[in-house]
Amino acid sequence: MPSAKMHAHEADIDAHLVRRLLAAQFPDWADLGVEPVDSNGTVNAIYRLGDDMAVRLPRIEGGVADVRREVLHLPRLAPSLPVAIPAPLGQGEPGEGFPWPWYVYRWLEGANPVVGGAGQSALFAADLAEFVMALQRVDPAGAPAAYRSGHLAPRDADTRDAISQLHGVIDTDAATAAWDAALRTPRWEGPPVWVHADLQPGNLLAADGRLGAVIDFGCMGYGEPAVDLMTAWSLMAADVRETFRTALGVDDATWARGRGWALSIALIELPYYRTRNATIARIARHVIEEVLADHAGVNR
Repeated sequence: MPSAKMHAHEADIDAHLVRRLLAAQFPDWADLGVEPVDSNGTVNAIYRLGDDMAVRLPRIEGGVADVRREVLHLPRLAPSLPVAIPAPLGQGEPGEGFPWPWYVYRWLEGANPVVGGAGQSALFAADLAEFVMALQRVDPAGAPAAYRSGHLAPRDADTRDAISQLHGVIDTDAATAAWDAALRTPRWEGPPVWVHADLQPGNLLAADGRLGAVIDFGCMGYGEPAVDLMTAWSLMAADVRETFRTALGVDDATWARGRGWALSIALIELPYYRTRNATIARIARHVIEEVLADHAGVNR
């Protein structure tokens, strides 16, 4: 069955295509089983290959550069990080009607953590904080600019447009007030650091209540650290969120910018994915609710 499409101009991808590509370019792997992975990913289609590999194919042309970025930088980052990250094993070329490069990775075990925070422990939060800090300690020399790397102000028009599309869906007055507050936060004055820039639930793998792996580094690069705080409002209840913040030693301004990043990303995702990806839309709605409740509490 073809991978369900979410975007205009998305490539036609299914298991038959993957098998043809493997047979033509990686014949040693051509007899392994190929099964679609039920993933929340919006940029790549993923197929499990045998027991210990995965094939990732960009859905859209805009995702091609993201995967190339991974292949270049992940081997450099892996030795410095406390949990597993994807290991590229092979690069395929366009063929069999598929127009872009595609890649084979090592399969990583685990399940996406449950959105909502109820099942996330302080240990999970501490693990995630350790990952973020370890990533920030890697020398950013030679790193690309992260997809989300600068101040919030350039996102203002798109964020307000998203709010305007969500009348009757969320509390748009509260969302506007929270966004206005985020824009007033001081800019980051420190040096740029490595950031993942997309620490959404679908990009984290958990096992036995602990963080086991972080995947999908297509947005990574150097930037300011607040963007990697977004995960606090999708996965953590308020008390666990505070554990995460304490472990990172985050100041008030950086925390407020992180809350702004979480809000802006969720607001922009919700109207786009409401009819395209129910899981992403549900996560976005949850994040908006958590951020608005948190903002109200701070200003009470």
